[in-house]
Amino acid sequence: MTTNLVELRDLKVSFDGVQVLHGIDLDVGRGEAIGLVGESGCGKSVTWLAALGLLPGKASVSGSVRVEGREILGGARSTQEAVRGGKVAMIFQDPSSSLNPVIRIGRQITEALTLHRGLKGAAAKAEALRLMDMVGIPDARRRIDLFPHEFSGGQCQRLMIAMALAGEPDLLIADEPTTALDATIQAQILDLLIQLRAETGMATVFISHDLGAVSQICERVCVMYAGRIVEQGGIDTLFATPRHPYTRGLFDAIPSLHGERTRLIPIPGTVPDPRHLPEGCAFTPRCSNAVEACRHLRPALTDLPDGSRLACHRPVGTAKAAACHALEGAH
Repeated sequence: MTTNLVELRDLKVSFDGVQVLHGIDLDVGRGEAIGLVGESGCGKSVTWLAALGLLPGKASVSGSVRVEGREILGGARSTQEAVRGGKVAMIFQDPSSSLNPVIRIGRQITEALTLHRGLKGAAAKAEALRLMDMVGIPDARRRIDLFPHEFSGGQCQRLMIAMALAGEPDLLIADEPTTALDATIQAQILDLLIQLRAETGMATVFISHDLGAVSQICERVCVMYAGRIVEQGGIDTLFATPRHPYTRGLFDAIPSLHGERTRLIPIPGTVPDPRHLPEGCAFTPRCSNAVEACRHLRPALTDLPDGSRLACHRPVGTAKAAACHALEGAH
């Protein structure tokens, strides 16, 4: 039996004939915390929405998604529904659009408890109260019958986490869970995720633009660009020596909190339109390190001796110390 909790193999996604995900291979081990980083439009969220069968009907999905060795992609709807919320749960970046505004919070949590654990009545309400206490909702007994608009943004995100935990998942996918929150509340949500993982032993996939947050919560990082993984490695190795020019660019764009103030080095241009990708490496038009091979040959994601993976014809050298210092002081 596989030692991995989830295995994605050659996962591809197209919308109306336009391919946006180009063969993602990714394993998530039991209890592991993985960060998925990259600019908006790189395919981070689409990867997991596709894996869980949450994309709209116009999406075409192929490849393999195995949970505990069992294939769920293309399987019966009942199989996917048993996995979603039970084995794998997902929290989204905007709780205000994920919580039903006309249904009381208690009912929304107990619905998940009934669906995934068969709890009803007083038992379901008692467990809902326990979950609200666990995620730090004050005065849960009084507030369980309130509507979502009667909670703050940070509390709504905590309630989303409580709903995700209702099915006692083995994997929690956190899709930019701190994006809409102020800095203080962001820190509290990150601390909560770290605490819950330590208490429950669940694996975590943390999707984020915030490399500082990723450094706090994850053990391994996957960098995505234009629908592909371009670099992957342990948190210490990748943060100390990012090899892909795109990864290096992400670090160079982080303001340093140490030493003299210097001008940030932005990555020029934008993520390419998936309808008009370059012939070779998709990052070539934005890359100052590109050579002729980059324009015509798409680099394969290959294994490196230190266990990392890289898709690049001309890797860069050691990261600037300032980038690492910036991350150390960011939180």
